[in-house]
Amino acid sequence: MGITDNTQIDLPSNQVRFAGESGAGQPKIRVEGYHGFFDGKPVLKNISLDIHSNERLAIIGPASSGKTTFLRSLNRMTDLNHEFTHSGRILLDGLDLWDRNMDVPELRRRVGIVYAVPTPLPWSIYDNMAYGPRLAGKFKPSEIERMVEEGLKNAFLWDEVKDRLRTPATNLSGGQQQRLCLARVLALEPEVLILDEPCSGLDPISTGKIEKALEILKARYSIVLVTNNTKQAARASDRTAFFCMGELIEIGQTAQVFTYPASRKTNDYITGHFG
Repeated sequence: MGITDNTQIDLPSNQVRFAGESGAGQPKIRVEGYHGFFDGKPVLKNISLDIHSNERLAIIGPASSGKTTFLRSLNRMTDLNHEFTHSGRILLDGLDLWDRNMDVPELRRRVGIVYAVPTPLPWSIYDNMAYGPRLAGKFKPSEIERMVEEGLKNAFLWDEVKDRLRTPATNLSGGQQQRLCLARVLALEPEVLILDEPCSGLDPISTGKIEKALEILKARYSIVLVTNNTKQAARASDRTAFFCMGELIEIGQTAQVFTYPASRKTNDYITGHFG
């Protein structure tokens, strides 16, 4: 049975979710009636969805659909824009992100983000990797060594750079730089990994390495991937959400969304008729 467009199920807790959403266990992140505004203009409208542990959730949709704003809301990077306001709730392990007890720097460690354009720091590969753990100020040198190596291995980069860790990170290829940025986030041992079009400027081989890393990493993390490449979403996710003009149109298992989309808007976007 497919999802019905904007179909909702009545829950005893007075929460709603789209059909096809799993109700088993507490989600890693729960978004409830979330609205986002820039200078009073709505960019996200009543978003409600769950992000589960050990899954890859892809978010697709045309430009200006609020996808990046949604990602940045998940670790409160939106706080850096003073024109941004919000209503509704986003909960991480049941705690509201805007609760007064929320430690925002710790939140951003727990919910790490990788951006579309690689941004290696103007230092060596090793110093790029060690910067975050050093900044935390609570790790011994031997622990930092371990975190650097594990982060690079998790991003499928260790074998390519292990003999040149002291060389400038800017000497790496574009695909290697993006995997370095992924490794840099992983070195901080987050719980949720969010990626904003991480393969937009990469060749197919580099893209394949990123996708392979995400397939393996979901055993340890919740992963949220924003991509404008619908083929990538179909390959590299377990569930897919379709955003359009700031609204969540549809969410469900990726195979279902791509094979039997419930909404005409979703179908038109996937088949290239708009967007």
